[in-house]
Amino acid sequence: MRIDALQYCNYSEKIFRQWREAQLDAVHVTIAYHENFREMVANLEAWNRHFERFPELIFKGTTATDVDLAHASGKTAVFFGFQNPSPIEDDIGLVEIVHQLGVRFMQLTYNNQSLLASGCYEPVDAGISRMGKEVIAEMNRVGLVVDMSHSGDRSTIEAAEISSRPIVVTHANPHEWHPALRNKREEVLRAVFNSGGMIGFSLYPHHLKDKSDCTLDSFCRMVADTAHKYGIEHIGIGSDLCQDQPDSVVEWMRVGRWTKQIDFGEGSKAAPGFPDQPDWFADSRGFNDLAAGLSAVGFSDADVGLVLGDNWHRFFRDNFCAIG
Repeated sequence: MRIDALQYCNYSEKIFRQWREAQLDAVHVTIAYHENFREMVANLEAWNRHFERFPELIFKGTTATDVDLAHASGKTAVFFGFQNPSPIEDDIGLVEIVHQLGVRFMQLTYNNQSLLASGCYEPVDAGISRMGKEVIAEMNRVGLVVDMSHSGDRSTIEAAEISSRPIVVTHANPHEWHPALRNKREEVLRAVFNSGGMIGFSLYPHHLKDKSDCTLDSFCRMVADTAHKYGIEHIGIGSDLCQDQPDSVVEWMRVGRWTKQIDFGEGSKAAPGFPDQPDWFADSRGFNDLAAGLSAVGFSDADVGLVLGDNWHRFFRDNFCAIG
């Protein structure tokens, strides 16, 4: 299997055909950053139109069996997720509703303080809130995966302790490899992995050592070091690819409605837009280069398969269903 555990592209037939060239069996796509419930539903409507227009390339995925179906039929299963809990607003009852609509991942926060947890940009990480504890329990019950990619250290560690199911970081890298604000420190990774969870390694340049100039060898050696340190069963890819998006979109991602100022995030104030991708991962076809790069640093064919998708496939199987 090949699975990308996070993308937010400007989707088109071109991208869907690149998924097939990359042999991607499944992609987790972001359908909400700062949207409320009704705005998120409009994004679902847009995806329904994609499914209607390109049935030979893509279909909606909700279970691990859909990944098997995609693999067998030469298509890509599309799984939905939120990078913020804003679509559930202040209503815990919407957790089950969004799961029924097909959503399978939800971050408890995107960089800032939310009703549920503290983001990685907050100067004080207050941990998981009272509502956050209740929402985690409800997410556990229905099979909505807790994603802590943009959360602070304390909040992530507490989420791992509170959750009765594994939590994930769908798109980030180890802080010790590149000390980006959103990359995860050792104690955070251990908490995620001790819960039975996973990390999806990010190809977003701000998360990479040497950023846009990061080499394939450097990235693959980081993957190998992480596998050796924590166990290969905990790792996969979550590219955080934002292909073909205008720079106005990164402003929406960072700013949303919470400020009138421009938030440059981890980027440079001189270049507030999207950074250039490494030339070996300009689009999803970079999965083919990743396969070669992982082999070159010593991964067996079976282990390359685990990293590029088999681990995520197992995780989907075990965690998208309701308890009981």
